[in-house]
Formats: sequence, C-alpha cells, structure tokens
Amino acid sequence: MISYGSCCPKQVSRSLLLALFCCLSAAAQRLPGIARPEHYSLQLTPNLNAATFAGEETIDLTLARPANAITLNAIEIRFDAVTTEVAGKALKASVTLDPARQQATLHFPQSLPSGPIRLKITYGGILNNELRGFYLSKTPRRRYAVTQFEATDARRAFPSFDEPALKATFDVSLTIAKGDTAISNTNMVSDTPGPSADEHTVRFARTPRMSTYLLAFLVGDFQCLSGESDGVPIRACSTPDHVQDGAFALSAAQFFLHYYDTYFGIKYPMPKLDMIALPDFEAGAMENFGAITYRETALLVNPRTASVAAEKNVAVDVAHEMAHQWFGDMVTMKWWNNVWLNEGFATWMESKAVAAWKPDWQMPQDVASTLNSTLNLDAQKVTRTIRATADTPDEIDQMFDGITYGKAGAVLLMVEHYVGEETFRRGVHEYLSAHLYGNATAEDFWNAQTQVSRQPVDKIMESFVAQPGEPLLSFGAVNGGKVEVTQQRFFLNPKVAPSPGAGWLLPVCLKHSGQNADCQIVSGPKQTLQVPQSTVFYGNAGGVGYYRSQYARADYEKLLAEVETALLPEERVTLLGSEWALTRANKTGIGDFLNLAGAVRSDASAYVLGTVVSSIVTIDQRLASSPGEHQALASWVRKTFTPAFDRMGPAAPQDPPERQELRAELFGLLGNIGDEPEVIRQAKEISAKYLQSPGSVNPTLAAAAFNVAAQNGDSVFFAQLQRLSETSENPQLRSQALFALARFRDPSLVQRTLEYSVSGKVRNQDSTRLVAAELSNRYTQNQAWSFVEKNWSKVQAQFTTFSGGEMVASTGAFCSVERRRGIANFFAEHKVPAAASLLQRAEDSIDDCVEFRAAQAGNLDSWLKTAAAGER
Repeated sequence: MISYGSCCPKQVSRSLLLALFCCLSAAAQRLPGIARPEHYSLQLTPNLNAATFAGEETIDLTLARPANAITLNAIEIRFDAVTTEVAGKALKASVTLDPARQQATLHFPQSLPSGPIRLKITYGGILNNELRGFYLSKTPRRRYAVTQFEATDARRAFPSFDEPALKATFDVSLTIAKGDTAISNTNMVSDTPGPSADEHTVRFARTPRMSTYLLAFLVGDFQCLSGESDGVPIRACSTPDHVQDGAFALSAAQFFLHYYDTYFGIKYPMPKLDMIALPDFEAGAMENFGAITYRETALLVNPRTASVAAEKNVAVDVAHEMAHQWFGDMVTMKWWNNVWLNEGFATWMESKAVAAWKPDWQMPQDVASTLNSTLNLDAQKVTRTIRATADTPDEIDQMFDGITYGKAGAVLLMVEHYVGEETFRRGVHEYLSAHLYGNATAEDFWNAQTQVSRQPVDKIMESFVAQPGEPLLSFGAVNGGKVEVTQQRFFLNPKVAPSPGAGWLLPVCLKHSGQNADCQIVSGPKQTLQVPQSTVFYGNAGGVGYYRSQYARADYEKLLAEVETALLPEERVTLLGSEWALTRANKTGIGDFLNLAGAVRSDASAYVLGTVVSSIVTIDQRLASSPGEHQALASWVRKTFTPAFDRMGPAAPQDPPERQELRAELFGLLGNIGDEPEVIRQAKEISAKYLQSPGSVNPTLAAAAFNVAAQNGDSVFFAQLQRLSETSENPQLRSQALFALARFRDPSLVQRTLEYSVSGKVRNQDSTRLVAAELSNRYTQNQAWSFVEKNWSKVQAQFTTFSGGEMVASTGAFCSVERRRGIANFFAEHKVPAAASLLQRAEDSIDDCVEFRAAQAGNLDSWLKTAAAGER
C-alpha cells in the first residue's frame, strides 16, 4: 500500500533508480542532526506598512561533533550576517541557500568544536499574504502582523531547527509602533520606550522547552476580555470592534482549564492563556503554547444572534486547542508521521470537555455522527494508515486530514470504551507524566495504556494505526445465546474486493438490556461470540466501535421494529450510518435504507434526523438524476416528514438546543429537498426579518432558512447577502451570508458568485472554499468547473496552504467517468501543492458514485413508485 502523498512506495512500480532518487530526495529535507538547539533569543521589528521585518537572533546549540558547516531551516529569509565565537575569536560565516529543501547552510572558515556554540544572526524577511509564517492580516481599518508556523513555517520567520523533536526555550521581544500591543506565548515582562520616539519594545518571559511550530507573536491594536481559572489568567482577544464577542469563548475556556487540570492530574503548564481571533487565518485554530490563534468565526460569537451550531463549533474549537496544551505542546510527537498523537488526542478529548460543560448539547450523538463521516472517508478504495510517511512539507501538510483527526480520535474513544474511562484516564496521566516537555511516539502511548489496563491495548491500537481501512463485521443469526461474526475490510465501492489477510484486533461491544455493554475481542476472520441478554441484538453498544456492521435478516427486522425504544440515540445514528454505507456498497437495497429512514421520522434526536437528512441529500445529488426522480423523492419527503415538523410548532425562547436543531433539520429537509411551498415562503420571511434584525428570530432556524431562501432566491436577495457578507460587524453573520451565495441555482447568480470569489473582495481564507462549495453542488458544479478551467490563474492566485487541496477534493462530488477523466487530466497539467492524495480521493469518490448510481438508481425509481402507489 502506498502511503498518501509519499513518493516512496513499499512496492516499487517504477524503475528502482527513480524510486531510490525519490526517497533520497524526500529524506534529504530532514536536517543532518549534528546540531541540537537549546535556546533561541529573538528580537523582531516588523514594519507593517512596508510588509517587512528585521530580526536579530542568537541560537545556543550543542554540536555532536566538530564541523565547519551547520545546516538549519530557512525560506524567504535574507541573511545579513552570521557570526560565532571560538576560543575568543569571532568567526563570520558565509551562507548558501537551498530553497527547494527550505534550508540554509552556514559555512565557517574553520572547524567548530563539539559542544556548546552560540550563533548570532541578523536577517530580514517579508510579511507575506499567504497566511503562513510571519504574515499580514488585514481589516478595512489597518494591518496586523501575526504568525502561523504549523507545520513547517517557523523557518519563514526566523532561521531555525524547524523539526518537532528539536525543542528549545525561547526569549522573544518585539519592537513595534507606539500605539500597538504585542502578544506572545508567555507573559510580558517589560515594555520600554524606543529605540525611536514612535516605537516601544515589548519583552516576554522565557518559554518552557517547546517545538518551533508552537511559537507565536502577534502585533496590532488587539483588545481583550479577561478572566481566570485555577489561578491562571485567561484572555479572549480580537480586533477592537469584536472584543465583546469573545465572552462566550472566555467562559468556555475557564471551564475547560479546570476540567483539564482535574482530568489530566497535571496543571496547565503556562503562566497565562491567551486566545486571539485573527481577521485572516486559514486554519480553524492553532494551539500555539499559551497563545492560541483562531479564525474569527471559531472564537467570536454573539449568543443573541448565533445558532446552536455556531456556539457548539466555538466551544469545540476552544476545547480542542486547549487539550493540545497538554497533548502536542507539553508532550509532542517526535515527527510528523505521528501527528495523530496531537490531533487524534485533541479530537477525542474535545467532546468530553464540551459534554461536561453543556450536557444538553448531546455530544455523544455528535461524536457518533462524526464517526459516520470518518468511516465513509476511510472506506474509499485508497486510504492511508493513521501513521504514514511524511518527510517533505507537502507530505506533512497532507497529514492534516480526516484520518489524523477523525479516525485517530475514534480509535482512542473505542479503546477508552473497552478498558473503561477511569482506567484510560490513568493511562493518559502516566503517558503525559513520563514525557513532560519532551517528545513521544505511538508506542509510548499504547504501552502506557497496556501497562495500566492490563489489556492488549498495544495490539489493538497497532492494528488500527498501522493498517489502512476499516472492518465490516457480518453477524450471523443469533442462535442459542451465541452469534458467529466474520470480519473483512469494507469498501464503499462494490467492485473493490476486500484484501486478503486484512484483519483487526477489535473490541466488539454487544448491547445488554439497558445501557450496559458486553465487550469481547474479535481477533480473526471468523469467531463465535456470547450474546448478552437484550430485547434486540445490536453489535455496537454505545455506537463507538470503529467498524461497520451487518445483521442477519431476522435480527435486523426485529431491530428495525424496536429501533426507537431499544437503542440509544447515538446507537441509532451509528445504525443509520452503517445501513447507508451498506447501501452505497450495494450490500442492501436503497429501499431498505429509506424504510429505516421512515421508521425514525419522528425521532426526537436532531442527530438521528441529521443522519437521515445527509443521506437523503446524497440520494438527491447522486441518484435522482432526472427532474422526475427528484420530484418523486420530494413528494416522499413531504409526506413522510411534514407531520413531524408540524407537531413541533413555532420556535419558542425556552426550546432546548436539541429541539431547536431538530426543527432546523426538518425545515431544511422540507425546503431544500421536499420543495415544500409553505416552508419556502417561511424561509424567505424569516430571512427578511433576520436581515433587518438578527435578534428578532431564532438564529438556529434562521441559519436553515437562509439556505432554503438562497436556493430559491433571486437577484435582490443575492445582493442583500453579498452586502451583508461585506459589511456586517458580526463574523458569524458575514460567513453565513457569504457561503449562502453558493446555494443560489440561477445560472446568472452562480456566475456572479464565482466571479465574486476571485475578485479580491473575498478573503483568500474563504475564496477557494466558496468555489469548492459550488463544485460540490450537483446543480451548480458543471458551471463551476467550466469557470475553474477558464479562470485558472485567478482561482490559483487565491490558494493558501490547504485551500487549494480543498478545492481539488470538492471535485469528488462529480459522478461521471468523463468528468473524472477531465479532472485527472486538468490537474495533471495544473499541479496543486499538497493535493496529490486529495486528488486521488476525489477520483475514487467519482468512481464510487458511478458504481452507486449503476447499482441503485433503478432500485430508487422502483421504490419511489411503490411508495407513491402505497400512499394513494
């Protein structure tokens, strides 16, 4: 199996010489390893008007052996002078640059002895517009200088040994304009005037040992709200016009810090915690040690106008990044192939913290819903292992995907469920305690868990970390208190045969009566399990197992009959996800899934209904290829789900969050797929009120109404949304209005959206994502693809580190062999950085859709006709 993004396959399919060259080239991007940094002292002077900065740096390092050259990382850096001192003699170095490897080599006129060396470097650089390194972030009023270093961009701000295992301490000082402030990882220790009359210099306390990618410094007129938790000062900061919108995130952070202190049994390791919202920021957020940076919509929220989903997203982002302060910052993976030790842990942990803070948000159901998406991603023809080759910056960037976050987090949750929460917590504590301020590997973690639990956690985790894909468990008929189960690798594409020899050491938890579970280990391709007493047989208690499951017909029929009473909501979410996946893989008919969807039409869980809705949207987008089929599907949707919507009645201020989201799910389904005239009328009315006074309508329902109204909207509504996206002072409303533009179906308005996306009026953190949204929609994708082909230079100019890859990935929404061929040919000529694996996934997704349509389109047509006849 070729690991994604790697040019070093285990099975060489090209000439040996070419493969060898490729592998050596990738390995050469790693530093030689003879120098180990101990401490950096950085003095930076940014010039925001000129978009440049000057730097003075000292690096205290240790040489493992004598050398007359030192290689470190640097890109887009101008070296002015490099010196060191040996035996009282100053030595000046010459510098050779290797931009392809993002390295600089310092050549000294004589050999440097092994042991401690101090380098002094003066240099300069640019404040770029690429949202990485030390870069410019802009508002209509002014500029800001901010940083984003993960994964390999600290080298754009200062010459450094920019690898995660090369931890060091940092002293940072910034000389900035008189009216500005600065924020960095630690607390400010001095603020002195000068050196010029219109400048002042801010110096920060020394950091603990940490990796270069976790350093941060930010300059501007930031303002903050302040709080504290467990004696730690916490601030939520932003540009001055949004500072009050940080109160919700600040409240969340205060809860989470105490929660994590208690859970980990290790106090928060920094003297303060700042959270800073940035106007231009590509990622959702970044866990810089003690100075977490966020996209504005990931931190700032006005509860009066924010949907439940918007509040939930902010809380989850805050919980995720704060978990990183322990997982990733204090204890860091040794290399990027184990980045799941950062992201998987934080993904697993975020839902625990949010569930403790807001129990009425039903986070276990949220987790089950996310698990379905992850399993679908991992069931493609080509996927990758959790731990995969990542040597070059492009390969490293491609590691930040649904496998690293979703699969790794899901496997951790499954293991926690198997060994028990308290046992797992003690294993986490032991792991962290053993590696404080150091680096660790996957083996370090699972060995700690194995020792504490005395269960085969190491073997379970290794089978998932080192093996791609996911299991399908096929349960035979329950007989005499026993059931036979077989496991094989599952693929969404029915034409892909399971690989021989694939198998996992898998904890399978069968449902007891009540909420208990009986967990047994499945270790081979076929095994007999003891069946616990239960009203129904269900093979994924709690809905946390990382596998799909299939049941004997009689057991499934009984499960279907009692699905609303015998299963927890999160178990219903997982059951729906498995049945939908089996339908896509042509292991069951689409009518069976739609019967199940009808059986849960009155479910009280927004996540159960949301799982149904996402599947029906896929049916409309990928199977109902003719207007007649869409109309038949819409008719079934109206007749099946309108009664549940009518029973909910109008939104009320006292509605709990789940009821608000359930109403919005039904509203969106009836308006977007059901074409229900009354819902469309209400959507336009609600949207008009929301535009006039956002606080006058329920914001969760308004978010759904925006999308329905846009899908059925005209040029007047389009202009209103476009103006709101440019002028609103509320970041959530700006984003909501912007992406609603991609919902319009009138070809003239689709064209306006596409042209607007590359006009320079949309921030480049959002521009390509707007194009991707048009490419993902069956009703607009052909027009969007034609636009991309004809305007490639404009589209490409908007790319940031990840957004180009996201646009490539969105082409996977197409569903024809001809389009697949055209996409592959286009991107073969128009390379997108860090997108090789995403392109392959997109091509696989198109193949999956073609097979899905061939297998199930006729079944859908027959089922809809039967359903219509039955209704008459």
